[in-house]
Amino acid sequence: MLKKLWYLSVKLFLKISLRFYAKEIKVLGRKNVPKKGAVLFAINHPNALMDPLFVTSFNPRENHFLVRADVFKKPLVRKALATLNLMPIYRIRDGRKQLSNNEEIFKKCFNILKNKETLFIFPQGGHCRDRTIQPLSKGFTRIVFGALEENPDLEITVLPVGLTYQNSSTYPSKVCVNFGKPIDSKEILNNNLKPKAINILKNEVSNQLKKLTVHIPNDENYHIILSKLNAANVDFTEVDVVNKMIAENNIPKPRKKPVNYLKPIFYLIILNSSIPYLFWKKREKQIEEQEFVDTLQYGINVITFPVFYVIQAFILHFFFGLKIACIYFLSSILLVFLYSKFCVTNTENI
Repeated sequence: MLKKLWYLSVKLFLKISLRFYAKEIKVLGRKNVPKKGAVLFAINHPNALMDPLFVTSFNPRENHFLVRADVFKKPLVRKALATLNLMPIYRIRDGRKQLSNNEEIFKKCFNILKNKETLFIFPQGGHCRDRTIQPLSKGFTRIVFGALEENPDLEITVLPVGLTYQNSSTYPSKVCVNFGKPIDSKEILNNNLKPKAINILKNEVSNQLKKLTVHIPNDENYHIILSKLNAANVDFTEVDVVNKMIAENNIPKPRKKPVNYLKPIFYLIILNSSIPYLFWKKREKQIEEQEFVDTLQYGINVITFPVFYVIQAFILHFFFGLKIACIYFLSSILLVFLYSKFCVTNTENI
């Protein structure tokens, strides 16, 4: 009961704080999420740990996650993540000896699905900011079909989810969370030999993901098309519109990027949040993978900024009274929210 309450509390916090962090969050196809039964969510992975945060925050089910193992290196972090249903998955880059640990993880996944709960998986095998769907690994099919073989009466829905960012690693970003159409994995396995069933499921998930997020074919024209889309300053979160541009080779002409007239408000926010901002900028220099910029920026700022405002409000209360302190605190929070929602965001080069 306490774990359930903790999970729901964190989910509520994420749902609220992400509204402050993102300019706009579009959630499409939420009605496609089954209200009960075993579900495996197959999600593309452009933006590290921000991806599961956005999907789970606007998903009515309680979810379990498979996350790259190196996130779990520190014991306290491992325990904290475990309370939120996160589990490590080991890759070859973590060392071949570590791969044997996946057997235990797969068994946990089988039990999660057996209990008719949900599981998040990123079937591309790693995060990648490129606006293309990479070839899928067969690890997720092993989990789905393994659970079905152990539990012949079980029904498992595979639900592809497309994530699209207008400008990941840049605050504030626009995001589209696009839930696809349910796939009956049991029907696929029952009607085909397992090797063929694996390919059918992989292809179905891949084909849906290419429609659920902006997909530029990964060929010699990839960078040309991407450059044209960026120059036209298209709204990538309008997924269907942009994919149609790509398919028809009908990309708008370049246009001048709009001016962000609210930039002075941004500088006012930085001035009012100087210490946490400097702390973040110092940590940013230590980030080795670009995909983790958004994750750490959100994780650090969502804690340090409010705490800093509380400390400053307490100091103002000491000198000027409770009313002034409350006005300052609420104004600081409101300023961040207004800037997040009304500033101009442009495309980025990837």
